[in-house]
Amino acid sequence: MRQAPENSFWHSPAVMMTGLTPNTAPHEFERLWLGFMTARVTLGIVFVLLQSGIFLLSSVQRSTPLLICVAYLIAALIVRLTAQPQQLDERFDGQWMRTVGVDVVTFAALQIFQNSGINYTPLFALPVLMASILGSMLLATGAAAGVTLLLFAYAAWLSFQTPGDASTHFLQAALTGAACFAISFVASQLAMRLASVELRAQHSQLAATVQRQVNELVIKSLTDAILVVDERGQLRSANPAARQVLGLLRQAPEMELNLNARPGWQALRDVVAASFSSRLAQQSDIAIEHAGAVQRSLWVRTQLTAPLNHDAQVLCVVFMQDQREIQARIRAEKLAGMGRMSAAVAHEIRNPLAAIMQANALLAEDLTDPVQLRLATMVQQNALRLEKIVCDVLHLTHAPTLDNTQAQSSLDLTATVRRICRDWSIQNKVSAELLMNLPPGTATVIFDPEHLRRILINLLDNARRYASGQAGCMQISANIEPATKPPSQASLFVWSDGAPLEPAVEQHLFEPFFSSESRSSGLGLYICRELCASNGATISYGRRTRSVQGENRFGNEFSVVFKSVPFAIQPGKEPA
Repeated sequence: MRQAPENSFWHSPAVMMTGLTPNTAPHEFERLWLGFMTARVTLGIVFVLLQSGIFLLSSVQRSTPLLICVAYLIAALIVRLTAQPQQLDERFDGQWMRTVGVDVVTFAALQIFQNSGINYTPLFALPVLMASILGSMLLATGAAAGVTLLLFAYAAWLSFQTPGDASTHFLQAALTGAACFAISFVASQLAMRLASVELRAQHSQLAATVQRQVNELVIKSLTDAILVVDERGQLRSANPAARQVLGLLRQAPEMELNLNARPGWQALRDVVAASFSSRLAQQSDIAIEHAGAVQRSLWVRTQLTAPLNHDAQVLCVVFMQDQREIQARIRAEKLAGMGRMSAAVAHEIRNPLAAIMQANALLAEDLTDPVQLRLATMVQQNALRLEKIVCDVLHLTHAPTLDNTQAQSSLDLTATVRRICRDWSIQNKVSAELLMNLPPGTATVIFDPEHLRRILINLLDNARRYASGQAGCMQISANIEPATKPPSQASLFVWSDGAPLEPAVEQHLFEPFFSSESRSSGLGLYICRELCASNGATISYGRRTRSVQGENRFGNEFSVVFKSVPFAIQPGKEPA
């Protein structure tokens, strides 16, 4: 579409203050343009039929008016069928001549050559109105001025043709011209007003659409489950979190669902019904049951929508939160507070503990009584145990973060694991109990050697504590997945034939300060998880079957999956 002139009503201040351009409302202008062009074709058909009747019924047959009407109808049809909707320019260009100019010339010709006493001057309102609506104010005023000049010229021609009082003809021309100017002004003002209202409406619709999209995006990204239910229990809307809580992820969103059709949702249905009956917000702890799944505890809060009028339907908005998530947040906050307190206490204990250990060592040098030496040994052992707990707490507070992974070096997994296990077995006098099944060759992974040593020693200490003590009751293995193209994947497994963990213990296995042993700080596995995370690896627990002395046994297995690295596995001799 061609750009409208600057002083057109489409560019008026009332329109521009909406912040929109004329191109934002093309359909409205097209509708007006097509309406005017259709009106011209309809008027042409009426002219042809009228002049045909006059031509057939008149005693003096003059074909000129009929030919003018036929030419006008053809011109109007050509414009209607071939031309594209576009603004009238400020100048009297080709577009103006094909529409407004043709109308003015046709109506003037019919007024001059008519032979039936019909007054065609009221028809001049059509081109003036068309110039006012489809063009600028200047063009509308120019069209009205042109029509007025033609009317005065026709009045002068009539004065020469019919001698007598010519004031009537000039007065009629003046009144008709004034009416044309009035039409041009009023129509331009109305057009500007309508265009402004239309663009404001589109601006409001656009803002509402954007706001609706933002609201939908926010609701979809919320972790809280949100439902919209009507008074009949029909589910109107549900965000992804709600669909997950209710077990509806596999169901199409457009499918209708009623709360009354789900027996396991009785508690939710009761809360919604209570909210509708009392017309008040409700909140309660409920349980949702799914077929073949465990019961899920939820905290539910309802809120009724305000009706826009007495006929509008009231809806109930249901906010749901999983109790497990609430408990996890509370537990995380408690653990954070305990961690800060434990770090402060450990820092204060460290110096007095070192003084106790040093004084006990000096005292033991002068003791000869076996009973006193045994007591000094007990003090030394418990002091070392306290020192280990203090070190674990301090390591917890100074655990490296993920930002440190870029500064970590690479290591040979098989050689490093073999060396750490050999040192640990010598220190703890364990030989036959520990079985290493490591693949030959060199597998390079990105991991801090000291962090790997701490993780392995912690896992081996736990395995020794709960293993049966038979030969092969503890096993170290690795799984290297060579890839035709890097990166490759490496995993490390620490297995022992201990008894299975209780479900309550397994659920909180990697949490800090949690242990099934009264003499443990509960930080070992948590520190292992943090060290793995700082190196881009993951650690997990499971029950697996291994062969011990030719017998398959179930046992506890901890697996560490290392970060994928762009290093190929190099074949080579197995390290000594």
